[in-house]
Parts: sequence; structure tokens; C-alpha cells
Amino acid sequence: MLRIERIADAAGISRELEVYNPLIPDGSNWKATFMMEYPDVEERRRALAVLKGVEDCVWVRIADFEPIHAIADEDLERADETKTSSVHFLRFELTPGMRRAVKDGASLAMGIDHPQYRHAVGVAGPVRDALAQDLTV
Repeated sequence: MLRIERIADAAGISRELEVYNPLIPDGSNWKATFMMEYPDVEERRRALAVLKGVEDCVWVRIADFEPIHAIADEDLERADETKTSSVHFLRFELTPGMRRAVKDGASLAMGIDHPQYRHAVGVAGPVRDALAQDLTV
């Protein structure tokens, strides 16, 4: 990323690390950047107004545990009274039992339960395995 942004000086590198290091999972959680992309400006404006609060409706479910909802935008508020932002930073904090279950091969699903947008997917294979490797027990 530093190369793409053409950041080579020590101060610039330090600023980037300060901004992005909090996005690295610490073994008890998963962190994600949630981006909603609408190339058309007017479509994006309408969608972000209708999807206000969607960042609080994103969840992860491990086996038979209750879903874990994302803790969104801890760095700063990204929504306002009329719309949500197109980018959110999410953290999913997992209990020790959940982490152990994932490490032991438990099923994993992710989704969104917003009144204007509902979707869920199972997470399996290499993606699930990579997420399990991010966890400590």
C-alpha cells in the first residue's frame, strides 16, 4: 500500500501504520473493512440514505452460538443523521468458546440483517481456514 500511495518518508510511513495497525486482528477477534460500492453518484446517495445503520446489522455466526454483531467505526463516526458512509471498519469480538469452536472446525456464516438489505452466506474452505488461523484459544 505504501508503494501505491507513494509514501516513502519515515513520518508518512509512521502515520500510515498508526492509522492501519488498529485494523489488524489480535487473536480474539476478526476485523473487516466493509465497503458498499455504487459507481453512479445518485444511486449511491439514495442507497446510503436507505441503508442508514447497516454497519450495526452485520453479523458472524459460529455453529450454534448466538450471532455476534459488528462493533463499527471505533475510530470515528462515519454516518450522520441522513445517511451511512460507504466505508466502515468492523470488529467482531469472539468469546474463548467461539474461538475454540472455529479452531475445531465449527461452521461459520456471515450476513447482514438490515430492514432494507438481508443476506447471509456460509464461509467454508480456504477462507474459513484462514479466518481460523487468525484466532488464538
